Amino acid sequence: MLLVSAVATLLALAIAGAVMAGLLGRFVTEGLDRRLDAQLLVLASVVDGDGRVDRARLTQRVAAFGADPGWQWRIAGPGGALGAADIPAPAAGPPTPPPPPAPPAPPGPRPIEARAPGGAALHARTITLATRRGPVTLTAAAPRAVVARPIEGALAPLLMALAAVAALLTAALLLQLRIALRPLRALGEQVAAIRTGQRDRVDTDQPAELQPLAVELNALAADNAAALATARASAANLAHALKTPVAALSLFLRDQPHHAAAVARIDRTIRHHLARARAAAVNHRTTTALAPAVDDLASVIARLHRDTALAIDRDVPDDLAVAVDQQDLDELLGNLLDNAARHARARIAVAARRDGRHVRVTIADDGPGIPAHARAQVLQPGTRLDERGGGHGFGLSIVAELTELYGGSLTLAAHDPHGLLVTLTLPAA
Repeated sequence: MLLVSAVATLLALAIAGAVMAGLLGRFVTEGLDRRLDAQLLVLASVVDGDGRVDRARLTQRVAAFGADPGWQWRIAGPGGALGAADIPAPAAGPPTPPPPPAPPAPPGPRPIEARAPGGAALHARTITLATRRGPVTLTAAAPRAVVARPIEGALAPLLMALAAVAALLTAALLLQLRIALRPLRALGEQVAAIRTGQRDRVDTDQPAELQPLAVELNALAADNAAALATARASAANLAHALKTPVAALSLFLRDQPHHAAAVARIDRTIRHHLARARAAAVNHRTTTALAPAVDDLASVIARLHRDTALAIDRDVPDDLAVAVDQQDLDELLGNLLDNAARHARARIAVAARRDGRHVRVTIADDGPGIPAHARAQVLQPGTRLDERGGGHGFGLSIVAELTELYGGSLTLAAHDPHGLLVTLTLPAA
């Protein structure tokens, strides 16, 4: 757009310059014609009715013409020619058909174009006087450069002025484009913020041309959010509906290897399809602040285990955020904190730090811990090392599966001097 406008501006200025040069040339030529006509009048004043020239008066009057180089005059009549004999008559061109009859031209000077012997162009005016002895032709001529010099002298500042106008117009156009495109840039930034999960809609307070686009973008974002929520709800409902009965059936039939193997195959099939459904429903563009989520869950866990006087220490910077949906983050941290609270003696420590493009969350308890040979086993669905309390052994397996869907990782290690250290790695927002 800027290039097209600049080209159009330059073209318009070039046309304006050409028109001004033509007008200026016409004005200069008219002034020159008036000066040449004055010289013709002087020459005519020395010719009498018989066509004879008063040479004395001619010498006196011609002196008033000045001594400008290239200016010439000529008187040609029955008695011969006087003045600049090197002024040729207009060159004859190729024969042309006779023009149609026209009314006789009124008496007066007429222009002619000729060339001096040296080849320089001349602009001349001529008039023919009728005398008793015959016609007398008077000619006054000036170099064509007399017309060109004023035009060239005037065009230089004119072109500079036009260049300044072009620069001013281009700067004004650039400023106008920047101001006009500012709402579009802001709208693009808001769409990018929706993509990264920092916003859920764009501002509809837009110029009239952009307001319909903003409304449609908000409708599109709302439809995508609704579709994602429906998919997530369906996956979650199916998980709750099938996992617990299958787990209970697996525990009931664990002493019958044949039936337990069949139930295990059913469980693997269900988990495979649930993982595919949940992977499609995971929102990788969302952003959730980590510290508020940890604080809320810690308060809930403390109330649930208030009989044990459990202390939950938190060291989570306020500016940390993860690219995990709020509900999924609550499920991840809730399972880990609940598992730590059920086994801790008196204290749980939660810490989080940024590590490049990831956030590492550690949850340490002072409980008995998990032996090294059993840590991989407890991540399998339906595995419980401690038969005390409720639960079906799916907490850590759900955390592992959900963490993997978000591109993170879950590791279990021994906590010094005793207890379990859980490290949860999640993508940073």
